[in-house]
Amino acid sequence: MALRARRRGGYAGAVTDAYAKAGVDIQRSDDAVGSLVGVLKGISLDQPSRSVVPSGHYASVLRVAPNLGIALCTDGVGSKLVVAEQADRLETVGIDCIAMNVNDLVCVGAEPIAMVDYLAVEVPDGERLARIAQGLRDGAEQANIEIPGGELAVLPEVIRGHPSPGGFDLCGTAIGTVAIDEIILGDRIRPGQAIVGVPSNGLHSNGYTLARRALLEDGGLGLDDTPDGLGETVADALLEPTAIYVRAALDLIRSDIPVTGLAHITGGGVLNLPRLNTEVGYAIDEPLPVLPVFEAVQRLGGVDEREMWEVFNMGCGFIAVVPEDRADDAVAVLAAHHPGTRRVGTITDAAGVVTVRDLRF
Repeated sequence: MALRARRRGGYAGAVTDAYAKAGVDIQRSDDAVGSLVGVLKGISLDQPSRSVVPSGHYASVLRVAPNLGIALCTDGVGSKLVVAEQADRLETVGIDCIAMNVNDLVCVGAEPIAMVDYLAVEVPDGERLARIAQGLRDGAEQANIEIPGGELAVLPEVIRGHPSPGGFDLCGTAIGTVAIDEIILGDRIRPGQAIVGVPSNGLHSNGYTLARRALLEDGGLGLDDTPDGLGETVADALLEPTAIYVRAALDLIRSDIPVTGLAHITGGGVLNLPRLNTEVGYAIDEPLPVLPVFEAVQRLGGVDEREMWEVFNMGCGFIAVVPEDRADDAVAVLAAHHPGTRRVGTITDAAGVVTVRDLRF
């Protein structure tokens, strides 16, 4: 996706220069989200609100029984779809749609159980729809969820393809269940606790407006090119499906390890960590290896290192915060699903401050 603006409000990252030049002005988008939230906060009900999670978290939770909550969130694949259309490779973007939803849902401690999809197309084409559905099926199986329904909208006046008439947009809304007294909010995060990082597969589904500009326009590359250092074609790198962290996260939640915070690292990268708790700081002293695709984007697009950390996941797709003395145990649980997981940092007392080695945000 080009931007992970959140209608429920979120941590406002720094304004990024290259991203704005590519067409995504984060500050303007944050301001626009604020306008939406400002109106929606005024919804008047004739009953008490069921919402039990503060605005700005990765998922919302509604109380439906004394100790039962329904968690829900919604998201899409974003401008990664442009690459899929151009490369005529539609079989994996459904995985991205599933991942962007269920990875958020599990961050509040919820077990995802289902998702419904919304697929808007320029022209209905059974063969193309079956290929898109293949990714949705594969992602659902990875996340162990159902897709009991969805919606197909044919919108030739709204959707335009790359090339036309193959345009489509793909979004989803996921739900899960969580015990109210077991919701993970980040309010128990304290200085000295360990930050454990789980590797990403690549760009996942964020920053594609900037990545496409850097590689395909500034870098002058084609989707079938294999530039030095990348080790694969541009299309392969850009269309690598988003990792799904649900099984790993649930194993950690169900263990005897106290989990004080979970974060899905998407648009805004690790700068979104203060969404968990603004009263502490987050020192990423030993970040996970930066993947070749990020190095290619930075080099060919002339993107400053600070901005790279402001936009992309930079090799870390998910984070867990646990007590210092259980860090090794948490690493073992998560690494069983995602090799390369390791401790990447420590919670500090610098309220709201994120540092990545010598960079301070």
